[in-house]
Amino acid sequence: MDLIMRLLTAVTLAVFVDLGFIVCFSNGNFVFNVKHKFAGQELSLSALKRHDAHRHRRILAAVDINLGGNGHPAEAGLYFGKIGLGNPPKDYFVQVDTGSDILWVNCANCDKCPTKSDLGVKLTLYDPKSSSSATRIYCDDDFCAATYNGVLQGCTKNFPCQYNVVYGDGSSTAGFFVKDNLQFDRVTGNLQTSKGNGSVIFGCGAKQSGELGTSSEALDGILGFGQANSSMISQLANAGKVKRMFAHCLDNKNGGGIFAIGEVVSPKVNTTPMVPNQPHYNVVMKEIEVGGNVLELPTDTFDTGDRRGTIIDSGTTLAYLPDVVYESMMSKIIAQQPGLKMHTVEEQFTCFQFTENVDEGFPVVKFYFEESLSLTVNPHEYLFQIRDDVWCFGWQNSGVQSKDGKDMTLLGDLVLSNKLVLYDLENQAIGWTEYNCSSSIKVRDDTSGSVYSVGAHNLSSASKLISGKITPILLLVFVLFYRFS
Repeated sequence: MDLIMRLLTAVTLAVFVDLGFIVCFSNGNFVFNVKHKFAGQELSLSALKRHDAHRHRRILAAVDINLGGNGHPAEAGLYFGKIGLGNPPKDYFVQVDTGSDILWVNCANCDKCPTKSDLGVKLTLYDPKSSSSATRIYCDDDFCAATYNGVLQGCTKNFPCQYNVVYGDGSSTAGFFVKDNLQFDRVTGNLQTSKGNGSVIFGCGAKQSGELGTSSEALDGILGFGQANSSMISQLANAGKVKRMFAHCLDNKNGGGIFAIGEVVSPKVNTTPMVPNQPHYNVVMKEIEVGGNVLELPTDTFDTGDRRGTIIDSGTTLAYLPDVVYESMMSKIIAQQPGLKMHTVEEQFTCFQFTENVDEGFPVVKFYFEESLSLTVNPHEYLFQIRDDVWCFGWQNSGVQSKDGKDMTLLGDLVLSNKLVLYDLENQAIGWTEYNCSSSIKVRDDTSGSVYSVGAHNLSSASKLISGKITPILLLVFVLFYRFS
């Protein structure tokens, strides 16, 4: 009898939790005639568990994020998606970045926020006052305490939960957290979507600095797809909206590409384990091959301790290698063309004149990872053209480029483009395969079990993205949260 009473209590609480979720979207007073699903039946823990599992399957969905941008370092050098925020929802264009953890957008009355962009998109400032569903997050809220590993010292009632994010290129964003409705495109059929909604906590940017405030390639903000609980995908997964799985296929040939949340069932993708307890998407590299020859490197080159290992980051345009790797790789590549005359562009790019086919004149580079996963980078992928017959290397020396001089291995869009890259947070694995990013992939909708095609998008044509200068975007190095003084 005691067990039955506890089960009845649990069921009652579950019903009220569900009703509370419904009522929070309503303004009137309602009376519900509630009849429990298991009325007249013998209760069992297994029956309740099956009920919960079935309910969760009903709300899990696949999501299609419209993508735009281009990975060419000589052009915009970034990819961005479109999301809806607020009630009524407004569209915001945000850079998709697997190297950071929060979603933030420029807010009304912010300092040094961009007002126009050369990317062919209209910029919009988010105003919490214009959204009927917006609420502020305060310093004593659970989200804020979890973000800062405890309630901030000196926290008082109604003091906002504030944030500051500093990116590796020296730019930064600061503001406060709000909670509001997120509108996304839920996959409902082959190349078909319908509007879906959820609530997420994100940053309301009050002040920007560096490239975030002045760049001609400005956007409304950044959508962090990191694995922290503060990221959008983690919040939606914790709410039962989606699985912690997503994939992108960045098309630097035509612009845009594919970005989908959910289980990818086709094409099949081989994976490598993620390094546990790392703040970013870190995997174990075993060796590097240039033109069929393995580089001779110190055995600890790819250690997976703090700030080491290999980071997979879609928010970074180029590829950053430790000094010992960079020097060894470049010497092997250049040795194939000993007559090249090198010069430096914008104080950081090694460039040269070459009139022949680069794929015939330079070696293929291959990275090898745990569990036999490899990544092939052809010459036309690690070299980019800035004008007729002038090419530059996309490889960068991370010890020189990093603000603190520390070596790291970070693979950005230079090597991730034109590949389907899968992030399986459920099983802590990452994988990729060569793919035509202007085609489509197949994802499973857990609501019905059906498999649907998700196609490519291009929010603005590649011709609008050419800015006339090289803009490497290193978004990932460190993320810093603190309370303003």
